[in-house]
Amino acid sequence: MKSRMTSAVWVVVYVLLLLSLFTPLRLITSFFLIVPAAVLYALLPIRQFLLYIVGVAVVAVIASPVLLLSMIYFLIPGLLMGMAYKRKAPALQTLMTGTGVMVAMLLLLLLISTALFQFDLSGYIREIVNQLVAPLQDMTNNNPLTSINWTDQDTKEVADATVAMVPYALILTSFLMALITHVVTRPILTAAGMDVPKMKPAREWRMPRALIWYYLLAVLIEWIAYGSSGGWATIIAANLIPLINICFVIQTIGFFFFLTHVRRWNPAISFLLSALVLVIHPLRIIGIIDLAFPLREAITKSKR
Repeated sequence: MKSRMTSAVWVVVYVLLLLSLFTPLRLITSFFLIVPAAVLYALLPIRQFLLYIVGVAVVAVIASPVLLLSMIYFLIPGLLMGMAYKRKAPALQTLMTGTGVMVAMLLLLLLISTALFQFDLSGYIREIVNQLVAPLQDMTNNNPLTSINWTDQDTKEVADATVAMVPYALILTSFLMALITHVVTRPILTAAGMDVPKMKPAREWRMPRALIWYYLLAVLIEWIAYGSSGGWATIIAANLIPLINICFVIQTIGFFFFLTHVRRWNPAISFLLSALVLVIHPLRIIGIIDLAFPLREAITKSKR
């Protein structure tokens, strides 16, 4: 009975989250739309899960056919993450599954929009950039107190850079949605009696050492693309380097937590240092050093 009540509550939550897409709250609630499907699939037998999903789909169709498409869109990553939870897959694998599926779904959505509705993402982004930059251009060019002269070429360069960053934004958004899903779903499943693997402690976070070579390759590509106007090299460099830098930040945070753990410092110090890494980006050099050299092993030996 308790299981049925819990499932019914999550069906209601699912419906409310879908209906929220008609409101301004969708900017927030859309990041939680994978959660109900993941929870329901992990907790229920397949037949019962399908029965509940059909019920949600009926409500979505009654509200709007567009809502049904939105439901299907978020259902797929939720189902696959739910499978991972049911198989007790490692937390990182579950996160990567959710991220990969979301990236694939976003690309599929973009492909369908382009093929069927002639949606031009590049043109749309350029139009938005032009609208945002226009007031700045008027203000600087018509102000005798400033020496800044914002030209149409400057606007074009900003638009080109924004378009080039689209893949990076897609990956980061997908990862954020998968992370939010895991952070919310795991405690729920644990409270329901499921043994769900948790993420490794922050002090054990370590990136593959091959990341150093990927970074050098990205820098080489950026050097090749320097001075060129667009092209595949520019797009790769514009997206690959920020993604790798995020990995270096994670490595640095892991090192700080490791250091405070080994030295038995106050745990608050690790959080303070981690916050500094997020604000002062050059501090990620510590993560690069930690990857390139056996820094943690040296600290452990010195502690002994």
